[in-house]
Amino acid sequence: MTYEEDNKRPTPEELLARLKRDERQAGRGRLKLFLGFAAGVGKTYEMLSEANRRKSERGQDVVIGYVETHGRKDTQAQIGDLEIVPRKKVEYKGASFEEMDTEAIIARKPQWVIVDELAHTNVPGSGHAKRYEDVMDILAAGINVLSAMNVQHLESLNDTVHQITGVRVRETVPDCVLAEAGEIISIDISPRTLINRLERGDVYPKEKVPQALANFFSEGNLGALREIALREVAGEVDRSVQIYREEHDVTEPWRTQERIMICISPDQPSDRLLRRGWRIARRLRADLVAVYVATEKVTPDQQQVLDADFALASSLSIHMEQVTGRDIAQALAAYAREHQVTEIIIGHSGRTAWQEFLQGSIINKLIRLVRGIDVLVVANKL
Repeated sequence: MTYEEDNKRPTPEELLARLKRDERQAGRGRLKLFLGFAAGVGKTYEMLSEANRRKSERGQDVVIGYVETHGRKDTQAQIGDLEIVPRKKVEYKGASFEEMDTEAIIARKPQWVIVDELAHTNVPGSGHAKRYEDVMDILAAGINVLSAMNVQHLESLNDTVHQITGVRVRETVPDCVLAEAGEIISIDISPRTLINRLERGDVYPKEKVPQALANFFSEGNLGALREIALREVAGEVDRSVQIYREEHDVTEPWRTQERIMICISPDQPSDRLLRRGWRIARRLRADLVAVYVATEKVTPDQQQVLDADFALASSLSIHMEQVTGRDIAQALAAYAREHQVTEIIIGHSGRTAWQEFLQGSIINKLIRLVRGIDVLVVANKL
């Protein structure tokens, strides 16, 4: 998709911002989500701790809609004197099961309700198939929700988690539910700390620990899941910052994360730019993208240059973007502003002095257009 085409219609982030504004105006409840990377990291404990603080220190009306302590004494103790909305009984195949009573919660209408295990599948015959659907009803009723889940339950990560752990997670939550959360709290501990908890019997009964450690809870699996969870939270923070910037018409880049853009040209090889950009990004732990502006049909020689640059970018795992525009400097500046670029790397112009006199200097114009963004001009040859 070209820059001009993309700029004509709202991005998903813009649509989400509008949705959240509409929901606030409609009196919709807020969702605060406690996100972890595995059972036992302390999501339910922290969620109950906050509920107690809201009740005792702020005088808020907080109830428990559903909490599962898994027999963990420290977690059970956190329930304290919090009011519990009785669960409802659902009959299925001659047996009786307990599920959260969504209707009773809405009728009670507290300020906040605790709903644990967001990815839970309800017993057939319940009002909704999934617990997150019950939460959507509660939010629509204007009730705020504290909830918890692990990152492996996100639908989009199902294949990734299966590849890493060998376990196919059956209970999943659509990613849009994560976007619904107004606040996400990462419950993070080291894999070694979680393994120590397992070995003490703080997470599962001790007879189940050896099997857990040999399978899902291996240190390698936990490290990978932890990284995924932290990246998801970081992504949501980025989206929240972007929404705030759009709502407040902030156009200048905020250096919350270094983002480097390499400017690719078909007129001369960009291998030095790509290598320099890769080294800088690695040192700064920055996001890196290479951008090429397509202005007209390229010649065979120019295509050969581009193919070589694309191949090098691929070998360095540098993401490539193509935008279109008649004015190269304006197209580059527009991309940089839209994507919160903090540093631009560009090579010395291949234009002759006469061409620059007639057509202008791309570099000089770009520098004027992107005030507030660093521009590094790299020599084409040593």
